[in-house]
Amino acid sequence: MMIRIKKLPALLMVGTTLIFVLCSFSFITPGDKKPVKPKVKPKIVNIVNFIRLLEPRDPKVTEDVLYQTVVKQVEIMNKYKLRGTFLLQYDALMDARYQKLLKSLPAGSFEIGAWWEIPQPMVEKAGLKWRGRYPWDWHANIGFSTGYTPAEREKLADVYMHDFKKIFGYYPKSVGSWFIDEHTLNYLYQKYKIVASSNCKDQYGTDGYTLWGGYWNQAYYPSKVNSYMPAQHQSNQIPVPIFRMLGSDPVRQYDTGFGTTWQGVITLEPVYKDAGGDAGWVNWFFKQLVEGESMEFAYAQAGQENSFTWDAMSKGFEIQMPLIAKLRDEKKLKVETLVESGTWFRKHYKTTPATSITVNEDLGDSDRKTVWFNSRFYRANLLWEKGTLRFRDIHLFNEKLPSDYLTKKVETNVCAFYTLPFVDGYLWSTPRDIAGLRFKTVENGKEVLLTGGDPKVTNPAAGKLHISWPLKSGNGTLIMDLDEKKVVIKVTGKVSNNWFLDLNITGKADLPFKKIANSKISCQFKGLNYQISTPNGSFSRPNNSDIFRVKPGMNTLTLNFADSEAK
Repeated sequence: MMIRIKKLPALLMVGTTLIFVLCSFSFITPGDKKPVKPKVKPKIVNIVNFIRLLEPRDPKVTEDVLYQTVVKQVEIMNKYKLRGTFLLQYDALMDARYQKLLKSLPAGSFEIGAWWEIPQPMVEKAGLKWRGRYPWDWHANIGFSTGYTPAEREKLADVYMHDFKKIFGYYPKSVGSWFIDEHTLNYLYQKYKIVASSNCKDQYGTDGYTLWGGYWNQAYYPSKVNSYMPAQHQSNQIPVPIFRMLGSDPVRQYDTGFGTTWQGVITLEPVYKDAGGDAGWVNWFFKQLVEGESMEFAYAQAGQENSFTWDAMSKGFEIQMPLIAKLRDEKKLKVETLVESGTWFRKHYKTTPATSITVNEDLGDSDRKTVWFNSRFYRANLLWEKGTLRFRDIHLFNEKLPSDYLTKKVETNVCAFYTLPFVDGYLWSTPRDIAGLRFKTVENGKEVLLTGGDPKVTNPAAGKLHISWPLKSGNGTLIMDLDEKKVVIKVTGKVSNNWFLDLNITGKADLPFKKIANSKISCQFKGLNYQISTPNGSFSRPNNSDIFRVKPGMNTLTLNFADSEAK
């Protein structure tokens, strides 16, 4: 990930490996004699390692330590015949040792691309004044494209691309960063024909960078006015898929840091001893990746930036690489370079597809299960815990919401990217009061949580996710169908006409709700008005509060998240 405070404050960008796992199940329909093979659902892993020349935050991390880290990464990837991507920051690009090392790699197995952090030599060669404290400064207004005007961003892009081509003989096709602005991304596409990009996983306040409410994992086509927001229409999108980095823990990452101003890190990054550096966690992560319902494709990024050094990452790296190779050999994963995955994505999808991330079993004795659903219109997260169910998160996407950095540069040392909140189980929570939209019923005159067993998650048709949750009350079943624009919920059994959803929040939550009417909730966030509607249910305000309850009509509740009236 990014800079991890208290340890090495180095920007943690885990190198990523896109893994495409090919499912090989067959189905026989009534009357058929031959099995009908379903659509292949690849499981993709990118091993992406990005390279900095220097590390000014720790004098023990010398340029030679950083170089030897990359040498070790190459060595172990070659040992297991793993394909991968190395992304070069400009100062490392201009270093003769890295040029020689990377030119020696077989082009058929390794991709060389650009890492879009902005160091002093790149700025000065573009004719701009360096404002940093060190030759590389990780602050958002100095070390990232957001710290420069659109015209300056183009000059920086031209410098990098000119020198990269002079050294390698071609322009890079992949450009990754913790975050990259939409003007730069579109410019790199229009002029240099890049194919793929990557940005940081969702996080709040970590290293001073907030990316919150976006398309969770997998990849999306960004809006021309907001690189963090999926576009809803092909005409408004940059046709360069952005892959989400770092391999977040689908269960735990979201909740970490309740009551603080920044989150910790629970990811596939090999430096984290309780996650990517732990064999038990790593095996669990890849099992869920391979077996969980993903709808279109599953994705994970492996690897690590060299700033963490080989000593810190070696244990996790040596746990992950042989496992990835084993799963590849078993044809459960497909290991690709970032540009190969971007090319595949562009071939298969004209607009951002609906995908999911499914965890069917948690680590240890935990009974938690989760589903992340993403489309070009919204994301939603369901969490089962101790037999109960809640929407932990729902955020809407709208290409009419411009980035704060579309036309102007950031003046502070932090950056923040958001989407449109409807349920925010992190920002609206405290350690003692966990927010969420909870499923409830009434028993003996008292409101209680619905309880049930293990859910079954399937993909019955393209773009559709089906969830069946057996209930304990009355032996019924809660059935949920999600598609790219809406969620439809029904319940069978004794509670079929006696269920509803309640939003629970902490008392200090900053809510977007402006008006809660019977058939819709009107919201406003960052100056944009938007709404969530129901054609068959009803919203209300329990006890005249600022939060809402939503009830079904005739045992069916539809929530529309494709807001046609956003303005």
